[in-house]
Amino acid sequence: MADWTFLTHHAHVLLEVAKNPDALLSDIASSVGISARAAVTILNDLEELGYVDRERRGRRNHYLVHGNQPLRHPTNATHTVGELVAALADLP
Repeated sequence: MADWTFLTHHAHVLLEVAKNPDALLSDIASSVGISARAAVTILNDLEELGYVDRERRGRRNHYLVHGNQPLRHPTNATHTVGELVAALADLP
């Protein structure tokens, strides 16, 4: 099997927090198959660019995905994060 995938780790982290906004960082990292440190870096990227808000609730984080944000690549910029989540996150 090839060692590449169609989606980046950023996309996978975004999908994980969309599926479970109260997920533990370790669970997000484990689901995506990356280290906790890599997950933190990706979440910081997503937050810095306005794709995700992180709110502290006690000792845990709660995440809010901004579905109206455009995808970053120029060939996909007419589509939104919400469309990506709707297509791939298997949400009810």
